[in-house]
Amino acid sequence: MKQLKKMLVCLLVLFSTQIAYSSTNIEPTNQIDKILEELSIELLINERYYTKKRNIVLKELSTIKFELVQFKKVQKQVELLIRKDQLTEKLKIINKSEKANINKIRYLKGLSIIKILYEKILSLDHHFSSIATFNEISKIGNPNSYPEFVQIKSFIKSKTDKKKSFQVSSIIGNNIYASVVDTFIGLFNSNASSKEKETDLKKVECILDFTLRMNNDLNNIYFETAFLQKSNEKIMKNLERLFMDYTKPIKYHTPIKECRNNDDWDVVRNHLNTFLEKLNTEITKNTNTSKVMRMQIDLNFPIDRLLQFITSYNNFINQGGQFYEKFKIILNSYENEQQCSSSLPIAYKKLKTDIDIAINKFNTAYKPVEINGSKMKEILYGINEYD
Repeated sequence: MKQLKKMLVCLLVLFSTQIAYSSTNIEPTNQIDKILEELSIELLINERYYTKKRNIVLKELSTIKFELVQFKKVQKQVELLIRKDQLTEKLKIINKSEKANINKIRYLKGLSIIKILYEKILSLDHHFSSIATFNEISKIGNPNSYPEFVQIKSFIKSKTDKKKSFQVSSIIGNNIYASVVDTFIGLFNSNASSKEKETDLKKVECILDFTLRMNNDLNNIYFETAFLQKSNEKIMKNLERLFMDYTKPIKYHTPIKECRNNDDWDVVRNHLNTFLEKLNTEITKNTNTSKVMRMQIDLNFPIDRLLQFITSYNNFINQGGQFYEKFKIILNSYENEQQCSSSLPIAYKKLKTDIDIAINKFNTAYKPVEINGSKMKEILYGINEYD
């Protein structure tokens, strides 16, 4: 009766987690948590089912052992021994079938985790594709991109004695440091009054202060973000290879991108069912043990590959989160931000907001997949945490 109650509780929890998992409002990492909960429960249900089947056989075997001692007639003993051998073989088949079903549960849960990780990496790819480009960041850190600075340069040029001035090349002129130096030289050599010079300098002092202080930092943010984007592309390629390895044993050879775009997941499941039917046929025939072992290994090996991938994904997300925390410190390090707030470009303020949003996503939507020791055992060996 107790076992029946536990079974009912497990079924109710499993049903509730499936409903929760189907909800589109659940964050991807929470979905993985739900999958791992389902894994625990399904493994427990599987264990109860096969334990019950085993106990029936074991009980009959126990009765036969007792009867072998009681009955002295040779014919009866021969019948009992034949039946004992049949039950022993049946017990082996039950054990192999249980293992095959455990592999199926683990395989399907692993496939669900791969689907979610793929969506996470796609989301990351979209994130990196939408960040500020090098051209945009260069504009933020280059005074020549600010109309006020360009106007001052034009004004200074008009006030400068053409006999004493010289024209810098476009290459040097676009270099922020050379451009600023040239502008200051022009300002001091111009025919403008001291008051005009002070007024002109006052108009652009915040622009010059911000761009000279922040130009290198802004460029570093761009290049380090580009590095993260390349790393994400590498992670994506690794996941695509993992999916090919994962589905190779069941003879499904479509890339994950096409599988997702065509919503082909039911076809993957059908391939798995076909594979398991062949495996169960081999188990029932009980004639080729090595073939059964090979098929089980083929199904088990991708699970280990999945765990290796999760480790590399976690490392990448941790690294990405640390980079963005550093970006936030860099962007907040401009000490005259409050004093020059009215002169700072909107793109700078937007970049700060984008960095905050990215940090939040790295801590929620993209965050590492946490698998503790008991969950690791469940995924690797099919041992549920309720044992």
